[in-house]
Amino acid sequence: MQFEWSYFFSLFSISDFWESCITVIQLSALGWFIGMLLGFLLASAKLSTSRLLSIPASIYIWFFRSVPLLVLVVFVYNLPQMFPFTREVLSNPFYSGLLALVVTEAAYMAEIHRGGLISVAKGQKEAGRALGVGFIGLQRLIVIPQAFRISLPTLINEYITVVKLTSLVSVISLTELLTVGQRLYAQNFLVMETLSAVAVYYVLIVTVFGWLFSWLERHLELNNRKPQTLDDASLTQLRTRIASPALQASVATANGSTPALQLRGIHKSYGHHEVLKGIDLEVNCGQVISIIGPSGSGKTSLIRTVNGLESIDKGEIILFGESFIQAGDKPNNPQIRRGVQRIGMVFQNFNLFPHRTILDNVTLAPRYHGRDKTVSEQRAYALLDKVGLLAHAHKYPHQLSGGQQQRVAIARALAMDPKIMLFDEPTSALDPELVGDVLKVISDLAREGMTMLIVTHEMDFAMSISDRVIFMENGVIQADAAPQAIRDGQAGERVVQFMGIDK
Repeated sequence: MQFEWSYFFSLFSISDFWESCITVIQLSALGWFIGMLLGFLLASAKLSTSRLLSIPASIYIWFFRSVPLLVLVVFVYNLPQMFPFTREVLSNPFYSGLLALVVTEAAYMAEIHRGGLISVAKGQKEAGRALGVGFIGLQRLIVIPQAFRISLPTLINEYITVVKLTSLVSVISLTELLTVGQRLYAQNFLVMETLSAVAVYYVLIVTVFGWLFSWLERHLELNNRKPQTLDDASLTQLRTRIASPALQASVATANGSTPALQLRGIHKSYGHHEVLKGIDLEVNCGQVISIIGPSGSGKTSLIRTVNGLESIDKGEIILFGESFIQAGDKPNNPQIRRGVQRIGMVFQNFNLFPHRTILDNVTLAPRYHGRDKTVSEQRAYALLDKVGLLAHAHKYPHQLSGGQQQRVAIARALAMDPKIMLFDEPTSALDPELVGDVLKVISDLAREGMTMLIVTHEMDFAMSISDRVIFMENGVIQADAAPQAIRDGQAGERVVQFMGIDK
């Protein structure tokens, strides 16, 4: 039987087909968008530590991924037989089809979102918590934007799937593309020509939206963005704007007889492994304390308890004479979040927010905590100038070297005007030639009177910058002495041996 080309081409001038295209676009777009939103809530619930949320979400996803969409469409359309009050809405094939699509797609998109959410590095969340950002702010500003970028290619592919799945709604007589085609070939029996035209209409919809989504994906791809280095004229203008004393990047120091930080009987275990076995430590305002020791001695665990990134099993942490953290306290405790804003944290792996520019990284916390946008930006520029990176303010983290990223991390921590700075192995992830720039910034802070705790393997640096050096081993403090006392052998043979000091 010969293919009727003239009839085939005539089908593209039929208004019913174009009207049904609009129906398909409306149905697929709404089903995809609503399903995406509900899917994110389901994914978040499934990842929750609360079983009251995770178990129902898991059951929902399992069940509705198992039920065929065709069965669900017919079931929803006939639901008014069981629940008459739904008749006014569900007797409309469009709304019945939309509900069935949303219920199904929410289950599929939940798994897509879950993949995106678990792909966001743990360090990103810890960096947000170290800046005093609450759970909702953490999700909105840090986690969701990164997870969405990761999930976007799969979400786009799912939209294409939804467009094709709309054809199943024809079973409840919704006037969409396949329904129009079926009515035509039932009259003239030109099945191949009619279905070929239907296929072209679907291809057209998928192609147009595919282009739109491809543009969005390219727009959000950070690797496509060119580095923007400020020229000399722009730098001169910025330095003029930040010359005001009120905007200078000065270090906020705390003076007085009250210790800046007191740790009393701190115990911390991971399962049955006890990593901190009763740590007592007092840090006075303006002191620089380096914490050294072999790997696994509890150095990083200790410094992470100071700003609430790790809970403590026993003991108490006192900040400027006030109780700060006690055993059993939750990280979102308002008291802890207020205290964290007075403590700056610089991580071993930088933990900059990759989806934000350097300037945005530095201003995120101050703006989140309610500080004026203009003032926050000017302070950020001043801090970036302080660490030698003002020219790179509008770049993204991946466009900087490791040493530059760590200096940005220091500027980000300083943006909250902390009274204490914590450094967790700030140079261990850097190439040797990049270490010097970072250590210079830390040395400048020490000269300006910033109270600092530094976990480090840089022995010469620790001896040159510190007021006290603490040696930890097996979860306890084995020695706490001034650098000169260590050189004189007063801290014990083990410390001298570990540091490689020649007698």
